[in-house]
Amino acid sequence: MSAGSLLVLGLAGPRLNAVEAALFRRLQPAGFILFSRNLVTPEQTRELTDSLRELSQCQPLIAIDQEGGRVTRTRDLAPAIPSANALAAHAQPALTAKAGRLTGEMLRLLGVNLNLAPVLDLDHHPTAQNALRGRCWGRDPQHVITHAGQWNRSLRQRGIATCAKHFPAGGRAVADPHHELPIVQASLDELLREDVLPYTALMPELDAIMLGHIEFPNIDGNFPASLSPRLIRGFLRDQLGFDRHLVLTDDLDMAAITRRFGRGHDAQLAIAAGNDVALICHRIDTAAAAAAAIAELPGPLLADAWERVERLRDKLHRPLPWSPAQWQATCAGLAALADTLPEPASAAEVTHSPVVGY
Repeated sequence: MSAGSLLVLGLAGPRLNAVEAALFRRLQPAGFILFSRNLVTPEQTRELTDSLRELSQCQPLIAIDQEGGRVTRTRDLAPAIPSANALAAHAQPALTAKAGRLTGEMLRLLGVNLNLAPVLDLDHHPTAQNALRGRCWGRDPQHVITHAGQWNRSLRQRGIATCAKHFPAGGRAVADPHHELPIVQASLDELLREDVLPYTALMPELDAIMLGHIEFPNIDGNFPASLSPRLIRGFLRDQLGFDRHLVLTDDLDMAAITRRFGRGHDAQLAIAAGNDVALICHRIDTAAAAAAAIAELPGPLLADAWERVERLRDKLHRPLPWSPAQWQATCAGLAALADTLPEPASAAEVTHSPVVGY
């Protein structure tokens, strides 16, 4: 396998262009991530995901951030999915399960196999401009475990792999990593008492973990969590036992990373720290440089990452056969659910605005 197979890459638009297709054939990335810019109609989206599979030698991860609320990438294709904030506020497990099932059905029809959700961040700062407003399941760890766990299980029952985020404690940030590197003064003991509880409780039900671009100087004063050997290898893998889960960075194109690290060096640091996959969501033309830097790492380290990528690939489900009737039925279910679960006033203020940089 090539070093490019430890990358997940974005696409510029709704269809593959010749340059992208040639790059993807050469690098054979672990997978791809879709954004609203890639989704025009359900039929076009399915054609796009089918084309990504055709140029991949192994079944690729085809990922999306489909959390609900303002992080609903399919909002131009289908009714909006209720946010985590709304589902948790109404506290009706049957409706939370229904939201997970409908989300899973929609994604399988579109050809997606990995949802970069649920958000397991505790909502420490509900009014902060930290990119998480309306996206969290609550402040209390048990509340998050209960509601995020229900949604996560229902999504996986419909054949979609899931990825919890933003480890270890994105909700403690008050700044937005899309624009700057947040700094959080919490200690490891503080994180163990609260923030990591949803991760450890839901460990058997998660396929992957995403690292947040946040610096914890009391734990690692040299690197943000997403590039920190102390937090990834030492804490997440060795201490907490997430040694078989796929671990990936948040988007390396965020300013929290680009203002401090150059392309190539950032991806190399990410894999060396214990991530299995590095995300490059926007600056796709830099993917070759990232792959070349990763290739310089020791072979045994790369082999461990490749093994975890393959382990997740082996669990992925194929898309559902495309069915306009099933698509319409799923959309009708989502519309009915949205009518039943209006967004809380605090979330409704921000739901109309997509997360910057996504």
